[in-house]
Amino acid sequence: MSAVRIATADGPAVTVTSTGEAVPAWAARYFGAWWTATPVTDLAGPVVSGDVDEEELRALTAVVDGSSPERIEYAGAEMLCVREGAMVTAVQPGEGLAYRWDAEWKLLRIVGTDETAVATAAARLAREVVRAQLLADGWAILHASAVTGPDGATILTLGDKGAGKTTTAFTLARAGWAMLANDRVFARVDDTGTVRVLPWPSAAAIGFGLLEALDLFETTRERLASGEQMHPTQHQKVTDALLAGDRTPLWKKNGKGELKPQYFPDQLTTWLSIPLATQGHAAGILYPQITADAAHRLIEYSRGVQDGDFFDETTEDRYPDAFGLLPPPVDHTALRAALEELPRQGLVMGHDPSANATLLKDAVARLSV
Repeated sequence: MSAVRIATADGPAVTVTSTGEAVPAWAARYFGAWWTATPVTDLAGPVVSGDVDEEELRALTAVVDGSSPERIEYAGAEMLCVREGAMVTAVQPGEGLAYRWDAEWKLLRIVGTDETAVATAAARLAREVVRAQLLADGWAILHASAVTGPDGATILTLGDKGAGKTTTAFTLARAGWAMLANDRVFARVDDTGTVRVLPWPSAAAIGFGLLEALDLFETTRERLASGEQMHPTQHQKVTDALLAGDRTPLWKKNGKGELKPQYFPDQLTTWLSIPLATQGHAAGILYPQITADAAHRLIEYSRGVQDGDFFDETTEDRYPDAFGLLPPPVDHTALRAALEELPRQGLVMGHDPSANATLLKDAVARLSV
């Protein structure tokens, strides 16, 4: 057996195990840059176990087929779930995956026909197990990007979809800040009133336009051309375009989103030279707006913290709580109040990366961080 314990800077942890080395190694790569990943021999605490095992896959599929399963969408694919007491059995037929969660033993078993699919699912569910522990400890998930300075002072970027959270984070990261979050961040008010923040490890999606603006397109293309692989959730059309040097944005079939290059967390550092942070404390909030051909400027902006800035069961779209891992919702009044007390700055950016970088430097200075 091979096992690795994944833990946040705040303590919550999960152990990922397998009869082989690939699944724990995948988890170590996925989480080690933002959380910690330590090889272990004991199985204390919650466990996620993953293997390629077609016989067990058939057995779990038979359990679901012999019942009246609940149908949900999980990670972009249909999942059929059967709940019986403390046990949840689920299958994703299109992905060749089956799951069994035993709440009494805190053991989540994942089996499938493809090692990469099993490893990806194990990492995703390991994160959900840790997420549940953090939420039970009073942490919340903000829809925000975040960068952190050497002393842990963290700039959060809030705003609606398309406001410029990712552009802000990567532009500041290229200017020397450490990346703590690209899209989501855990936050909690401590006993001193300080808003502590922890990263949400995930693949980082960067659109072709931003990649080119940050002068990172060619670096990515060269790495791919040398035989290195990006995250498996990346669409083949994106890989083909990168290899061909085609910078034209690609769109999903429904037209409701761009197909973007997807990076493993560690590739942000090894490929793009962006340092990562493991924790911090919120010191200010930026509210960007991106408008093509806009006059770059700082503005007064009173948007404040909104309900949509928090991820919960009503706003989560990709990872619904299929296995009943999450605790009941908690009141975020204290966190919201603490966030509202932080210095804030609005800004209008355009598509000029140099001008954006200069403006963001001025915006951060206004926050006195």
